[in-house]
Amino acid sequence: MTKSMNQLLAEAMNLEASDIHLTIGKPPVLRIHGELVTFGETPLTPEDTKNMVNEVLPENLQAKLEENREVDFSYGIPGVSRFRLNAYYQRSHLSIAIRVINIAIPTLDEIAMPKILKSISEFKQGLVLVTGPTGSGKSTTLAAMIKHMNDHVKKHIITLEDPIEYLHKHRKSIVDQREIGSDTKSFSAGLRAALRQDPDVILVGEMRDLDTIATAITAAETGHLVLGTLHTSSAAATIDRIIDVFPPSQQSQIRIQLASVLSSIVSQRLLKTANRPGRVAATEILMNNYAVANLIRNEKIHQIESVLQTSRAEGMHTLETSVRQLLDNSIIDYDEARTYLKER
Repeated sequence: MTKSMNQLLAEAMNLEASDIHLTIGKPPVLRIHGELVTFGETPLTPEDTKNMVNEVLPENLQAKLEENREVDFSYGIPGVSRFRLNAYYQRSHLSIAIRVINIAIPTLDEIAMPKILKSISEFKQGLVLVTGPTGSGKSTTLAAMIKHMNDHVKKHIITLEDPIEYLHKHRKSIVDQREIGSDTKSFSAGLRAALRQDPDVILVGEMRDLDTIATAITAAETGHLVLGTLHTSSAAATIDRIIDVFPPSQQSQIRIQLASVLSSIVSQRLLKTANRPGRVAATEILMNNYAVANLIRNEKIHQIESVLQTSRAEGMHTLETSVRQLLDNSIIDYDEARTYLKER
């Protein structure tokens, strides 16, 4: 492998790759518009991947990589882009998974998000969750929401990220970005500390465990707007996931708290576009109203889809509705849509 890591990353950017995979025995592999594409013909050797990791891994994380056998970190090339990297061992050799992060933070309009996300971004308090599988654009949606706040309202925004991806400049708002590992020890520790830092908005990059979820709910109860992500497949599954994290003895109380503090859930998927290279987000949006809160309190989460289907005037819709709209507008084709469509 004769290319430097910087050269490879720059070329991947030019090819509109979203991810890069480097592993021994195979040439670099790029994910372009959702498809894996081999880049070049020369398989990488153990020495190649080791040198590439050493080229970009901060010195202070080298011991952590050896101890934990994996490490997350960010890397930037001025004028090109920023990247989120995970270096890890497999079969005793190093591999790297890289996510491309554009320097320019997109607006909600540029990523074709429903208009209601602008209103959600301006909520004064509550819990807002952006969910979906890995690679569904959750980080980009949250960054666009923070950008909207930063451009339109005066807030103190604290983000907790692992690692920091998009870099926000102070505009109307103050945006303090804290990276897990270097600026704070964990999401839960950073979230507890944030409550003493006079925030208006707290972004939790990933709500991974009971402690983080419980603290996020408390922060929302005490008058803050809390944004977070979960790897769940729908609005209803998100509510079940939060409740199931807690011991059975606490779940009744958590239902009451969640019914009170939940503001919105945005569940999304990225689908390949039919009319041009690229991907577009299909969304499911739940807004917490009296009916939704009542279903949460009374353990009737399975009925939430009915509320989504009958509350379009409030900005709600199911994922299937969003997919059908994209299909009807010829933005995606049937092969891409059919996984999400139910028989009529």
